[in-house]
Amino acid sequence: MNPRTPRLPLWDAGGLAFLSYGFRPFFLGGALYSGLAIAIWMPVYFGELTLHTALAPLDWHIHEMLFGFLPAVIAGFLLTAIPNWTGRPPVRGHLLLLMVAVWVLGRVAVACSEQIGWRGAMLVDASFLLLAGAVATREVLAARNIRNMRVVALVLLLFGCNIAFHIEAHVQGVAAYSARAGVAVVVLLVSVIAGRIVPAFTRIWLMRRPQGAMPVPFSRFDGAAVAFGALALVAWVVRPEGMLTGGLCFVAGLFHFARLVRWAGYRTWANRLLVILHIGYAFVPLGFVLAAMSASGLVGVSAAIHAWMAGGAGIMTLAVMSRASLGHSGRPLAASALTQGVYVLVTVAALVRIAAVFVPAWSNGLICLAAACWSLSFLGFALSYAPMFIAVRLDERAPQASMPSRH
Repeated sequence: MNPRTPRLPLWDAGGLAFLSYGFRPFFLGGALYSGLAIAIWMPVYFGELTLHTALAPLDWHIHEMLFGFLPAVIAGFLLTAIPNWTGRPPVRGHLLLLMVAVWVLGRVAVACSEQIGWRGAMLVDASFLLLAGAVATREVLAARNIRNMRVVALVLLLFGCNIAFHIEAHVQGVAAYSARAGVAVVVLLVSVIAGRIVPAFTRIWLMRRPQGAMPVPFSRFDGAAVAFGALALVAWVVRPEGMLTGGLCFVAGLFHFARLVRWAGYRTWANRLLVILHIGYAFVPLGFVLAAMSASGLVGVSAAIHAWMAGGAGIMTLAVMSRASLGHSGRPLAASALTQGVYVLVTVAALVRIAAVFVPAWSNGLICLAAACWSLSFLGFALSYAPMFIAVRLDERAPQASMPSRH
């Protein structure tokens, strides 16, 4: 080796790239964990398996979807998007490895919280969101990119919800309020992030198509939709039943549906990477409408929760992970047959899980079907995209437009 040639760090040597960008370890780890956690949840749900956790079985399921799987994907998204927002180099190497290790230790701590105690599990588990928020804050403030602090603030708010979840579960035996608060923060994150990427990507693609309707740029209407949605979510967290909550949620649903229509998603069917973003966001207004129905006693509250979490968050995470992974590893921005199969499975999982609330007589069978589709979708994504997470092609090109650049 030429002594003047700089020695490559381990994560860049030989074409290996696992720790070169945040999306690689966190998208792979988050997808694998999501699929496995739901596969484990099924025997727990039917009483065939007991977990050694301090949380009640249902609380474990809620926690690991809300504060286990999703934070990994959120961290992967932020660490990939922030360099585009700020112009700074990506977080990589030892710091990225530390973040991954803290996330993994959090999953182990929650699983073993019966042995180590709920306080110890809480400290280890909550450390990840705090660390992710701190790293994101450092990057955004270093570039004086203050407008993006609103996304980071929501991540830190999710950290607070996680702390509250552990405390409420210990004191009350069930974490009802903090679970709804966590869901509300996730819905707001989806609303804010989708408001950036969905119309931006749609406009870029439609500019090359025959003349027609174009996405309406972000305006006061979008701000009002997000703000009114936040108001409705606060009411839902505090008291998920009653006319006030129902009315606020219904109006919020109309706002978000109108917002979705303004993005001209009906013109994107030919581009599966785009249309799945619009489909995923459609579950946000659906969740608000179902929350309004639940507040009136017409349907169980879990219908809204699964619309937001399995539909909105679940579909949007796979949509964002696939697009970002392709673009930032130099692949063409096109959904393969396998990727399209993943999209179909996760959409079916969301719809079937919502249907289980409406058809109690078939609920067990529908829940099993939804769980199978969910696990297959996320494990299928992880296995099919693993090569581009672990290593890069020798002819890898510069990243394509997989994250919007906003300053």
